[in-house]
Amino acid sequence: MSETRLSFKEMCARFDVTPRTLRYYEYIELLTPEREGRSRFYGPKEIARMTLILRGRKFGFALEEIRQWLLIYEHEGTEAQMRAWIELADRQLVELAEQKAQLDDTMSELQALRDETEASLP
Repeated sequence: MSETRLSFKEMCARFDVTPRTLRYYEYIELLTPEREGRSRFYGPKEIARMTLILRGRKFGFALEEIRQWLLIYEHEGTEAQMRAWIELADRQLVELAEQKAQLDDTMSELQALRDETEASLP
């Protein structure tokens, strides 16, 4: 496997994504591989973008939010990207905290119902 360029198959393997996912990221222009005939190759820039895309997805960001963040980086540079990232992260942290609170409530309810059911057994 080349250090500087990955084939389509190598890219899928390295990032543990399906070919469909990789094609979709290309279709929505999150990634733009080099093309040689029918083959696609991903250089360091695309590999770095894929790392950021997957990290963003892990944190629950929408693909459109990730796209906007990547565009800022390309057009305005690192400081603007970092400021945009902080705003996105702050919003996402609030969202995740709300989801966690809802999940905690649901788990408490389920535990209580489970315990009540167990207590009613002979």
